[in-house]
Amino acid sequence: MISSEIDTLSTSSAIHSSQAPNTYVTIHHVTAHLVAQNHGLLEYLHAVFAQVVDEGMTYPQEGDMTEDAFKAYFFGGDVFVAIIDQDGSGKTHGQEIAEGKVIETTIHAVVNGRSWDESVAGFYYVKPNYPGRSSHNCNAGFVVPPHQRGRNFGTILAKSYLYYGPRLGYEASVFNLVYVNNTASIRLWDRLGFTKAGVIPRAGRLKRPDDQGEHFVDAYVYYKRFADK
Repeated sequence: MISSEIDTLSTSSAIHSSQAPNTYVTIHHVTAHLVAQNHGLLEYLHAVFAQVVDEGMTYPQEGDMTEDAFKAYFFGGDVFVAIIDQDGSGKTHGQEIAEGKVIETTIHAVVNGRSWDESVAGFYYVKPNYPGRSSHNCNAGFVVPPHQRGRNFGTILAKSYLYYGPRLGYEASVFNLVYVNNTASIRLWDRLGFTKAGVIPRAGRLKRPDDQGEHFVDAYVYYKRFADK
């Protein structure tokens, strides 16, 4: 797969948030090296993912999620971080932020002194879903911090994935485990034209939302071809 690595500048899509009219989000294609250069960012991303894993309702991992385990899992492919840009700090060289505008900016410039808790709208990885001759099919995993949910950031991440996926050299997307209880994700992928390619019965042993034990949940396999080649 073709994978561009950007150390000092992040080529970003500035996307308008319909839930927050004065808010834009810049999507940064990052490396582990770049994340490590932004003090506290790796620790923050790890803490958020560990919290989501502990919720036990969307990811299959369970137990303690160490920082090393997070790095091995999440940074095994390309990683994108969405930063909330409330005042247009991300614009450079006289460029104006507009929906879908591709700009060049640093994470530091967009954060502009705010905490990661205030700044990170979400993040996701993109990696091959299968090896070798099937590696043109990619997989992705999305995380929106719990306190940022309900602000349309999940849709922004998903749309940026449809933009970047083919530009990384992938032909199609396969999601192996979209649990049927994850209604927000199901609505999103249906709306964006993904196809339910199959159902895996009892695919996940998930926590109940009322914190009353666990139950088995089916999962959908979702597929979408990015574009005709």
